[in-house]
Amino acid sequence: MPIVNRIAEFSEDMKTWRRHLHQNPELGFDCHKTAAFVMARLREFGINEIYDGIAQSGVVALIHGQAPGPVIGLRADMDALPIQEATGAKYASLIDGKMHACGHDGHTSMLLGAAKYLAETRNFVGTVALIFQPAEENGGGGEVMVQEGILERFNIKTVYALHTEPGSPVGQLSTTPGPIMAAVDTFEIHITGQGGHGAMPHLAVDAIPAAVSITQAFQTIVSRNHNSVEDLVVSVTQIHAGAIDNVINDDAFVGGTVRTFLGHVQDMVERRMSEICAGHAAAFGVDVRCVYTRGYPATINSEEQTAFASKVAREICGDNLTETRRTREMGAEDFSYFLEKRPGCYLFLGQGDGAAWHNAAFDFNDDVAPVGASFFARLVERAHPMEA
Repeated sequence: MPIVNRIAEFSEDMKTWRRHLHQNPELGFDCHKTAAFVMARLREFGINEIYDGIAQSGVVALIHGQAPGPVIGLRADMDALPIQEATGAKYASLIDGKMHACGHDGHTSMLLGAAKYLAETRNFVGTVALIFQPAEENGGGGEVMVQEGILERFNIKTVYALHTEPGSPVGQLSTTPGPIMAAVDTFEIHITGQGGHGAMPHLAVDAIPAAVSITQAFQTIVSRNHNSVEDLVVSVTQIHAGAIDNVINDDAFVGGTVRTFLGHVQDMVERRMSEICAGHAAAFGVDVRCVYTRGYPATINSEEQTAFASKVAREICGDNLTETRRTREMGAEDFSYFLEKRPGCYLFLGQGDGAAWHNAAFDFNDDVAPVGASFFARLVERAHPMEA
């Protein structure tokens, strides 16, 4: 792989940064120590225009090129997950119940590597905005950063991001124009009946049959209400009711997730869930409250920026390790909020075999960090070349 030679020279530094971050995970918006570490490294690189406290613990740093020009945004997420680590690594998490199980430690280190190179060389015009974001996993830190106006404040014109991908070939960069990741919504169904003795069900109003029937009926949304050529997932992931074998419980709970790409499909699912719940309330004589919450929107890549990013990927990885028409997936990502406001591209970086995302055995592959950093660096240099 033709990674940038200078970046290859400090690949051990990137590994050291990443493993420090891995040992010290933080959750949600509370990424203050991570942000402090990031800012310390940026200052070491000679980057002095640093803005912190965005979305509580987010950081934006600017690197100016050798002449005025547009601003390109590069984003890395910083937060970890509430998982007890089981990697057995010497650099395993030092914090009980928290670990970097999705590679955000690697994302941050790759962007730091690109920052070090770009600050040294400045072989571009315009400005690079380095965006270090909290709360990707839970809380929508990307949305908050956008709402706080960083795109306008720093005049960012285009945005790009990378995400590590276990199970894909080492060093492969893959993306696709248009939708690449789904919108994610959640639903909560609260069912209230009347409790009673398990031996006398005729004197109670049992919430459990309604919960079971609602769960089954929700499956017909995909199979009977939905155009099969438009991707949709409806997953019931929780059913809670009762705790004692001879007691009919007062209530029951059904919860889960919905994944879509199109707004009209979201509308249909929300409407049908409400209708199904209303019908079951009447049929079973229970009270049913349906709470449908829309979360991250679909992540939709811009055609022009994706074509450009793919060209840069080929330069770094070669044709054999560049995939430009990957299958979109039903996972979600809050980089979508950036792409709603600015053209850009989201890509995946293969890290080889290993545990999947959000698994206690997951670990970022440090060998691919120079690939990601080189991609970010070349992206800037090719987007805003000196001769422009």
